[in-house]
Amino acid sequence: MKRLPPLPALHTFLVTAQHCNFTRAAQQLHITQGAVSRQIAGLEEHLGYPLFQRQARGLALTREGQDWLPRVQQIFALVEQGVREVGGRSSTLQLKAPTCVMRWLLPRLMEWQALRPDVPVELTTTVQHGVDFRHEGFDAAVVYGAVPNHGLQVRKLFDEQLTPVCAPSLLNGPLPLQQLQDLTRHMLLHPSRDEHDWRLWLQAAGAGFEPQGPKQHFETLDMAMAMASQGTGIAIGDWALIGDDLRGGRLCMPFGLKVTTGKGYYLVSPSKTMAAGLVELMEWLQERARH
Repeated sequence: MKRLPPLPALHTFLVTAQHCNFTRAAQQLHITQGAVSRQIAGLEEHLGYPLFQRQARGLALTREGQDWLPRVQQIFALVEQGVREVGGRSSTLQLKAPTCVMRWLLPRLMEWQALRPDVPVELTTTVQHGVDFRHEGFDAAVVYGAVPNHGLQVRKLFDEQLTPVCAPSLLNGPLPLQQLQDLTRHMLLHPSRDEHDWRLWLQAAGAGFEPQGPKQHFETLDMAMAMASQGTGIAIGDWALIGDDLRGGRLCMPFGLKVTTGKGYYLVSPSKTMAAGLVELMEWLQERARH
């Protein structure tokens, strides 16, 4: 039986194949270009055929190299998965959440850490609204959208409720906000390019007009809220997420109408047998969402 090729040489092959360049591979691996070249040559000698064609402008995979690449990628993907799943998890809980929920979530996590320093939480933020626990090594996640129904452990935090928000200084400024038509005299801040949230609220309010005045778009809800708090314009916000801003006087609601969209925020976990610390965190966050 032929001896298996050494794992470090396979890793060097993987990185080199991704770049098709010895110099860039050496930079990523933090070794010399000569060391990369020697490892590849040794691997080729061990296998008995070349993996790369040396060309004037760099490298190209041979047919055998092309056949090897997906297999080596799979090997290291399995190793990475094993590190995550087989005794390699930190005692720190790994939580994923979209940026739109940060205004509510971050102060609660800071409060949790003060109460329970023995159950630390590492938060990863993303512009994505979902999670794929099959390929992402998180213990739990906050997701936004419809009710998740993929066999997950699901705890509802709150429904999305849209309402315009602005800095208190705008209410009685040079262009006071007293009726719906006054919105046309102010810049509207949109948390997305499609302007769907503003249109939905205006329709529910019976405004009879679509936003045609000055506008500005942002990549995230949090950015729109930040600009609104500075008096730049009026944003469409989620009432459930801005309670701290309202109580602190950074934002106010010029109109009382809150429109439920059918979407919401949910705390999800992939496992039915969760660690005690994770169960406590999820129950605590759900309880805080009720207040």
